[in-house]
Amino acid sequence: MVLLEVETKVRIDNVNALRKKIQKIAKFEKKESRGDDYFAIKRKFRSSAYPKKAFRIRDNGKEYVVNFKKWLTSYWDKQIVVKQEFEFKIKEPKPFLALMDDLGFIQWMKKRKTSESYLHKKDKRIVIEINYVQHLGYFMEMEYIAKPSEMEKAKKKLKAVLKELEIEQKQIDNTGYTKMLWDKGIKDKKYWIN
Repeated sequence: MVLLEVETKVRIDNVNALRKKIQKIAKFEKKESRGDDYFAIKRKFRSSAYPKKAFRIRDNGKEYVVNFKKWLTSYWDKQIVVKQEFEFKIKEPKPFLALMDDLGFIQWMKKRKTSESYLHKKDKRIVIEINYVQHLGYFMEMEYIAKPSEMEKAKKKLKAVLKELEIEQKQIDNTGYTKMLWDKGIKDKKYWIN
C-alpha cells in the first residue's frame, strides 16, 4: 500500500512557549535521540553540489532503519510538503552498506536530533514533534501519514493545527535538515564504510 508523509516544519524561537501550547492540544508520547547517516551515489554527488537523491540509516538506539523518500512536489504548497516514504529495518548495517558501497554510494552527511513526540488529542494520526537538531537548533514538525485518497484531508488537518498553535507563515520552513546543514558547511560523518 502506498502511504504519503504529509508534513510541515516550523522554526522555533521560544521552545517553552510552544511546548505549553502543544501540551494543551496533544498528549506526550515519547522522547528519543536519533542518529541519521545519509548516503548518496558518488557519481551524482560532488563535494560542491547537494545530492538530489539519498537514503538514510537511522540509529534510534534500538534498531537501524533504512529510509528514502520520493518528493511529490506537485502536491506542495506554502505550508505543507508531501513525500512518499519507504522504510525497512536491518539488524546490522555494515553488510548492507558494503552492498551500497559496491553500487557506488558514499556517506555524505550525518544529522543528530533529539525529539519529543506528541499525539494530537482529537486525531492521533497527527504527530507533533519538538526537535532539537545539532548545529541547527529547535524546530516543530507535524506529520500525518495518509493514503493518497486522504492527502487533502491531511493537509487541511495540519493547517488547522498550525492555526490552533498560532503559527505564522513566516515561521514555516520546509527546507530539509540536511540542506540546512549542507548550507552551513556541516557534513559530520560516522564513516561506516572503510
